Amino acid sequence: MHQSFSDNQLVEQILQGVQAEKAYTLLMARYGKLLYSQLIRLLKNEDQAKDVLQNVYIKIWTQLSSFRNDASFYTWAYRIAHNEGLNELAKNKRKDTNQLTFSSIQIQDSTSFKMTVTEQEISEWLHEAISTLPEKQALVFNLKYFEELKFSEISKITNTSEGALKANYHHASQKIETFLKEKLNLIQL
Repeated sequence: MHQSFSDNQLVEQILQGVQAEKAYTLLMARYGKLLYSQLIRLLKNEDQAKDVLQNVYIKIWTQLSSFRNDASFYTWAYRIAHNEGLNELAKNKRKDTNQLTFSSIQIQDSTSFKMTVTEQEISEWLHEAISTLPEKQALVFNLKYFEELKFSEISKITNTSEGALKANYHHASQKIETFLKEKLNLIQL
């Protein structure tokens, strides 16, 4: 099986049973690392991410017939991984604080009132903010901000123009910034 097959061609081969396992293996080789890194970000635990990724692979295989070609395969698989990760978080009801690289942020308002916001709070707020975004904006934000992909790479993954991706990222960033500012203002009150 050759690397030049498009995602849609590979999905079609799987659904038709034409070298289905090889086609599936190729799809997972293309997107497994991205899905895994997404799960690590969400779960903040490598072992859990590996376990959930196995569930994601199974779900993708068993639900592939529900895939519609109106979105990219990666967007569809990303949504499955995201939902499985959220299910795992809900099941375990725990959050870790390994998300951000700094330990706290000092905030000072005009009255010189100082407060400390913990890394865990910021991480939780960021995930909460991302969860409020429309699906496309959340996907673009995650791929650009966390995965550090170029817009040209995201364009290939999502089958979306770079201009539209830049607009999605800009809108997502503005919404996240507004969300975080509102959180900070509530704490200062």
